[in-house]
Amino acid sequence: MSVTNEALLSRITFNPDIFGGKPIIRGLRISVAMILELLSKGVAMQEILDDYPDLEMADIHAVLLYAYRLVANEDIFERATKA
Repeated sequence: MSVTNEALLSRITFNPDIFGGKPIIRGLRISVAMILELLSKGVAMQEILDDYPDLEMADIHAVLLYAYRLVANEDIFERATKA
């Protein structure tokens, strides 16, 4: 059974009372930024799930999709440098 991108992204929520409205997972006090940081440091997905029992594998996939969507729509301009 595959999960649609929209269903995954619905797991990413925003609440002004939690972390100042930054993206979180399903209303939990688990931020998207924290999960991305853990992944970037090489922490295995299963280890994250073990450390945060409220999380589900689909939550981690949602975080990755959310991050992908942010950077895929970002324009990057090369700075002109003077020699």
